[in-house]
Amino acid sequence: MTTPTEQLAAAGVSIWLDDLSRDRISSGNLADLIQSRTVSGVTTNPTIFAGALAKGTTYGESVAALKAAGADTDAAIFAITTTDVRDAADIFRPVFEATDGVDGRVSIEVSPELAHDTEGTIAQAKELWATVDRPNALIKIPATKAGLPAITAVLAEGISVNVTLIFSLERYAAVIDAYLSGIEQAKANGHDVASIHSVASFFVSRVDTEVDNRLTAIGTEDALALKSKAGLANARLAYELFEKEFATERAAALVAAGATVQRPLWASTGVKDPALPDTLYVTELVAAGTVNTMPEKTLEATFDHGVVTGDTITGAYADAHGVFDALAAVGVDFADVTQVLEDEGVSKFITSWHELQDTVATALANA
Repeated sequence: MTTPTEQLAAAGVSIWLDDLSRDRISSGNLADLIQSRTVSGVTTNPTIFAGALAKGTTYGESVAALKAAGADTDAAIFAITTTDVRDAADIFRPVFEATDGVDGRVSIEVSPELAHDTEGTIAQAKELWATVDRPNALIKIPATKAGLPAITAVLAEGISVNVTLIFSLERYAAVIDAYLSGIEQAKANGHDVASIHSVASFFVSRVDTEVDNRLTAIGTEDALALKSKAGLANARLAYELFEKEFATERAAALVAAGATVQRPLWASTGVKDPALPDTLYVTELVAAGTVNTMPEKTLEATFDHGVVTGDTITGAYADAHGVFDALAAVGVDFADVTQVLEDEGVSKFITSWHELQDTVATALANA
């Protein structure tokens, strides 16, 4: 009798935990999740680190040492977060080696304050990569317009990248192009392209939250019938685009040279609407070669009662296109939806970054 998380992994979905703290690392919880919940990677973001530092009980010694060394707030944040990611990467190293580098990945994000700063993003991505100094790290770069050339430049240096905050198919197409360009440049620069990995993080539940608010405001029967359908439809069409773009001659030539495909990653998979099944964005987004990064609550719900029925994406393209036609027909401007979500995503992470700075500044003052 296999568990639902084992079934999910067998269906080709890599399960990554969307959380990290030093408490998880030191208690053995992270190592246990690899064995008991089939977790094969970790993602982090400023919100996660803000929560870890605010609630964590194992950072006191590090903070005191950093204060003694004269570290300011930002230097302390950099030291603490890169240490956590390095330690987590070491825990996942056997997974990394067993999967030939596909899984066992731990992500760390450039400062969200650099979301519209291409050169600043490139510089910090290189610094994070060098400091973590683990081949199974991924550097998270947002898919803003300024982020796209940074993604290409960082990949060209041989650095593995997790592209985050993707909401629209148009931006996702640009992300794939940025990835292919980066791998082409890395190959020209003499890097081993087989060692460069990337995922494209497509956000799901936030799409439903924004679209459903608009459908409620429209209020017609046709509009209300579309609630809670946009997020899945958008993700499924992203996978359709992934299949199309990585079947091109350009992508095939790189794969033939040893490059890996940039896997779609489903992010924001915790259900925001309590009326929806708590495993909706897991069991309804199953396809080979994908990643689902889950908050612990969603991971536990999936392990407890997730029903995995195989591929729930590739046979649903026509229905997904139908959802988007219907959304347009009732007056939902999806281009505006995705721009609002990108702007909000950057803003929320900047707010979390400031909370993290405040938490660390207070800890340094009290150490």
